[in-house]
Amino acid sequence: MTCELCIPADESLLWQGLHCRVILVEDDDYPGFCRVIWNEHIKEMTDLSPAMRNELMNTVFAVELAVREVMNPEKINLASLGNMTPHLHWHVIPRYLDDKNFPNPVWGAAVRNSRISKNEEMRDRLSAHIHTKLTA
Repeated sequence: MTCELCIPADESLLWQGLHCRVILVEDDDYPGFCRVIWNEHIKEMTDLSPAMRNELMNTVFAVELAVREVMNPEKINLASLGNMTPHLHWHVIPRYLDDKNFPNPVWGAAVRNSRISKNEEMRDRLSAHIHTKLTA
């Protein structure tokens, strides 16, 4: 089985560390949607050492804070499912009152048409904020 997260293609990389990376998910309905991906093919959080778990979660929290500061969402959803891709990764999803699924999960049925427009400079601002949070 080929793992799409082990062999990334066309990722919009925001930050790269020794053990994990942060990408921008290109989803027009959820601008600022990021994914934190553990670089090594690991399936479960408990397969990591406690120090590596802390490193991963500190990265997730830094990305959440950067997304909050740049995107000013109503809420942030954090998710680690891995059912379709059994490679450790976390979704950091900004939620807006008028996004197409709010207040329901982003993977559910839409309750309205999306009206959100993507800010062209958002990617650079988000990348800079994430870099600052993870190198401070």
